[in-house]
Order: sequence, then C-alpha cells, then structure tokens
Amino acid sequence: MKRDCFLSLFDDIDNGQFPEKYNVISLTTPIASPLNYTGGKFKLLPQILPLFPKQVETFVDLFCGGCNVGCNAAANRVVFNDNNEILIGLLEWFQQTDSETLFNSIESVIQKYELSNSMKYGYEYYNANGSDGLANANREGFQKLRDEFNGLDIRNSYYYLLLYVLIIFSFNNQIRFNRNDKFNLPVGKRDFNSKMRNKLWQFINRIQSIDCQFQCMDFNSINIDELSPQDFVYADPPYLITCATYNEQNGWNEDNERCLLNFLDELHESNIRFALSNVLKSKGKTNTILSDWVNQRKDRYFVEYLNFNYANSNYHTKDKSDSAEEVLIRNYR
Repeated sequence: MKRDCFLSLFDDIDNGQFPEKYNVISLTTPIASPLNYTGGKFKLLPQILPLFPKQVETFVDLFCGGCNVGCNAAANRVVFNDNNEILIGLLEWFQQTDSETLFNSIESVIQKYELSNSMKYGYEYYNANGSDGLANANREGFQKLRDEFNGLDIRNSYYYLLLYVLIIFSFNNQIRFNRNDKFNLPVGKRDFNSKMRNKLWQFINRIQSIDCQFQCMDFNSINIDELSPQDFVYADPPYLITCATYNEQNGWNEDNERCLLNFLDELHESNIRFALSNVLKSKGKTNTILSDWVNQRKDRYFVEYLNFNYANSNYHTKDKSDSAEEVLIRNYR
C-alpha cells in the first residue's frame, strides 16, 4: 500500500469511519485497539511498520499493551506478551468470546446500570454539554458498576465483561488499579459510541482470525532458544523518563531498563532481529542509560528518529521548550 493511501486510511479510522472496501481481516488494514492503553503506537504505525522486516515467522510483541503493533504486524504468527495479568486476561476474553455474545453482554450491563447510549438516543436526551460530556448522566451508574466490579473475587468472564464496560465509561477510557488491585478511575465523558463499537468489532475480528496467542510473562523470562532468525521481537517498554501509569509505584526503573537492553543484546548475539521503541529525551530529561547503550553499539544498531507527540494524552504533555526524541532502534537494515 502506498504511503499516502496508508495515511489516508488511518485518518478515516481516527474519525470513526471504516470504508467498506477494506476487508477487516486483511493484514494491510490497520486495526486500532479498543483499549486506550498509555503509550499506544497506533498513530505511529505508518512510520514504524515499513521499518519492520518483510518476512517474519513469529512476531513477538514483548510489551503488547493494547496490541496496536502486534495486531497489525505482517507475520505468520503473533505472540502478545505482557506481565499485566488483568490485561492479558481481558485480551484472552476478547479472543475467546463470540462477537455477538460479547456485544449483547456489554449491552446488558449498560442497561442494568442505566448507563447512557448516545448512539441510540443522542447527547440531547441526556442533557449533555460540551464540557462534561456524559459524565453527569453516568456518574451514579458508573459508581455502582465500579463497586460491584471491585467486590469480585474471581477473574472469570463476568469479571472481564464488567472491566471492559468500566473502561468504556471511565476517564479517558483507560485502565488503572490502585495498590489493592481496585479499579480507581472516575467516570469519563464518553460511552459506547459508534467509534468504540467499530474499534472493538474490528479488533475482535482480527485476533480471532489470525494465528496468535496471549501470554503473561516478564520479558526476561522469554526463552531465546525457542526463537529463530526467522522471528522478530518488538519491544515497546515503559519509558524510563516519562510520567505515566506504568511508572507509578516504581513500575519501571533503571534496573529494568538495563535488564531489557541486555536481553536485546542477547537477541542480537543469537541472530534474532529486534526493534525497540523508546525516547532518548523528553521534557528536559535524557535517558542516559539508553543513550550510552546506543553510542557503544553504533556498529550494530541503527536509530530511526520518529515524528510524534502525545499532546492528546493526559500523561504526555507537549513540551514547548524541549520536544521529545522518540526513536525506533533496530539491529537490522
């Protein structure tokens, strides 16, 4: 697909429009995650996908998050890995549940808690305004839903159903738990509108039609001996020098960073291709660990500078004094 057509299609999807001429199962069709996972790479796909190897047997999405990258990878098989058990459980529920059953179940929870349905009734029906959106209409029902979810003890299908409905109606459609594993985001402005429905429908179709699996492991538990030169590992770890939910409660530190870079070196020594997404600089900070690692391996690894900012994310503010240097580092040409 030509670059201009590729970008145009991304614009269509970002506006909630899905041209019928595109097959939702085709690997040339970019699929957006139904999860607004912090650091998601959907808008960077036009820049990074062309830099990936053309022939891949198994694509390992090492920190899969919302699966924006692995979901759109051209490979015979995809392994989605993350160490977040709740996230992987939710993704497996998407994969294993019939789409009609899943959508009907979501609708039943929305009705049970008397949450809004703007696609059916419109915003005026709920006296919604531009600043608050649907928050006032959903606050009471959302609180009841969150209370029931946080009282569940077993992570079964019902658990993941309630979790996804919470995500739909939560602030910025994100996932966040406190130290006691309780969902603690407040109500948001949106509901299960047409754009979110389209994202979920296409995502489910994709992961149920390709050869893929979900696994919950620490990256350093991956057995490199089980990989081959025909495979490819993509790493999009938490960024050491940025502020996000994954860096709260000491979620990612310098030891993790060094361990990951050592792991990538081991992949290189084993003749396995990899690409690493990260930032060298952000908001006046420099990732010296990453910078030193790259400078010491100029003869091995190649750095591609990407053009992007996270101005639309509450965890990534646009820095007018010092723009971020987002990069893709790879060990192949």
